[in-house]
Amino acid sequence: MGRAFAYVILGGGVAAGYAALEFARRRAGASPGELCIISDEAVAPYERPALSKGYLLPQGAARLPAFHTCAGANDEVLTEQWYKDHGIELVLATRVISADVRRKTLLTDSGETIGYKTLIVATGARASELEEFGVRGSDAANVCYLRSLEDADKMVGVMKPCHGGNAVVIGGGYIGMECAAALVANEIKVTMVFPGKHCMGRLFTPKIAEFYEKYYAAKGVVFVKGTAVKSLEVSDGKVAAAILRDGRRLPADMVVVGIGARANTGLFDGQLAMERGGIKVNGRMQTSDAAVYAVGDVAAFPVALLGGDVRRFEHVDCARRTARRAIEAILEPSGGAAEEGKAFGYLPYFYSRVFALSWQFYGDNAGEAVHFGDFSPPVAGGKPKFGACWVSGGRVAGAFIEGGSPEENEAMASAVRSRAAIADLAAELGSRGLGFADEESRRKGVRRGALAAGDRPTYARHATVGVAAAVSIAAFAYWYGWMAPYVVKRDF
Repeated sequence: MGRAFAYVILGGGVAAGYAALEFARRRAGASPGELCIISDEAVAPYERPALSKGYLLPQGAARLPAFHTCAGANDEVLTEQWYKDHGIELVLATRVISADVRRKTLLTDSGETIGYKTLIVATGARASELEEFGVRGSDAANVCYLRSLEDADKMVGVMKPCHGGNAVVIGGGYIGMECAAALVANEIKVTMVFPGKHCMGRLFTPKIAEFYEKYYAAKGVVFVKGTAVKSLEVSDGKVAAAILRDGRRLPADMVVVGIGARANTGLFDGQLAMERGGIKVNGRMQTSDAAVYAVGDVAAFPVALLGGDVRRFEHVDCARRTARRAIEAILEPSGGAAEEGKAFGYLPYFYSRVFALSWQFYGDNAGEAVHFGDFSPPVAGGKPKFGACWVSGGRVAGAFIEGGSPEENEAMASAVRSRAAIADLAAELGSRGLGFADEESRRKGVRRGALAAGDRPTYARHATVGVAAAVSIAAFAYWYGWMAPYVVKRDF
């Protein structure tokens, strides 16, 4: 027994929700039997960033239906009723166990076969587990991962009896940093363990990392760097301590694991082309099979900003934008073959909000990193403002800013998107700095916003002309009044 749909979205994460909304708007709804979403979760698609942010707060925690997609982009909140109203069938709590791309069929764990004409793979990624690194204990009652609503509910339940206790966070990346902040908010003592020299090693420079580590340390977080967990000491089904490679024993009332993720590509191994750990697609999100598209964490696509280099991004912004792009390509294929070889015009974008901090990153952290702003610990009630620019070949490749206003964030994003050339302005910038930038803003009639007198970020002075230009790039963006509509205005 089986069913067939014209379009099937496989996966019920962020990308699925945004794809559904884009589909409904372009088609003014769906006819029965036209579109379905198959998800192994029991609820309609939701904004996953909420799980490591608002969902874990001790008071006023975010709960569904408030963060169903597409709430994170200040758009419609797509509840199950919304899908019914728009003729989209949700097949929830259902796992697909095999896919046959040649026959265009999916087999579910209930034994049902679901056929399609066009498939959108939005299977996302799964959390890497300790066992993959030779450490047992993931099945202990107080070991938490964070990828799904079920994971988040478990973590909330584990935190409650740990008030005043000890938590060991394994990993110093996104999940580790955001969960550590949530644990502190729940008055749990935190020790973070990771093998790198500093937190967020794939993105942060040592200087940026130093600020955040000091900030966390002031909140009571202890960092244990340059080593890893060798084993977990389990008693009565719960972890009692984490044993490190250097022999140290860390008492633990709970453990949070954030050691990376792997794209869920298994269903399509040997059937679709793969690259960078994901499913390779063109700029239209189309895979090596013309009837199959891939979006979100699982998609590896050519990025125009990076010269067509194929990249895969595990972040909500990418999920949203690739989902929309795929629906556009499927429903309005006017570009056809002419667009297949083109890279996707995507600006890589990452963000995080922890404690009273909020940072944004745009582009690629390639080239020479030049820091600007005040990296001193903020005084009581104050907010830090600093950042870095990555300069490669005389152009801005990437930008990071902590504490930026919406206008400053947008200016930074636009400077990166335009690959702003800065070498020609180096000499004057080096001698006149922001004063010159402000003068240019007035001359060009640009909205000055946060560059008003008395509210200017301070920039470090550097000896080389090229670097002097780089450190002034935030102001450089304002000279042209660039704005970036792709900056997300609300997140959880």
